[in-house]
Amino acid sequence: MDKLPSRLVLFDGVCNLCNGSVQFIIAHDPAALFFFASLQSVAGQQVLQSFKRPTTEFDTFIYIRDGQVFDRSTAALRVLIDIGGFWRLIHVFILIPRPLRDLIYNIIARSRYGLFGKRDICMVPTPDLRARFL
Repeated sequence: MDKLPSRLVLFDGVCNLCNGSVQFIIAHDPAALFFFASLQSVAGQQVLQSFKRPTTEFDTFIYIRDGQVFDRSTAALRVLIDIGGFWRLIHVFILIPRPLRDLIYNIIARSRYGLFGKRDICMVPTPDLRARFL
């Protein structure tokens, strides 16, 4: 795969919560610094393989920042830091030990389809956002 963007978010493309998270990032990223790929997409699968990550587990949120991989709760917190502004204050939650943060993350991840719903197909970006999706 070619050089990755410096800020890449991998997400479950059929999860409504995950798609909402992508829409949130886009809305708070006027400089268009973040790029996206669904975990199920060809590009997402290639990225997972290149970082030796499982290609069949879609219950995680992955953020790759300048080649460094973050997942689950740490990924979410790192994205909020990089969005900046008020959202940087959320970083205080990094003080909670990762196993505890990820326990909460995993509970939500396991229940995400039941709580927030699921799409039949991965999100299709609008033409003006297409360039931000791998």
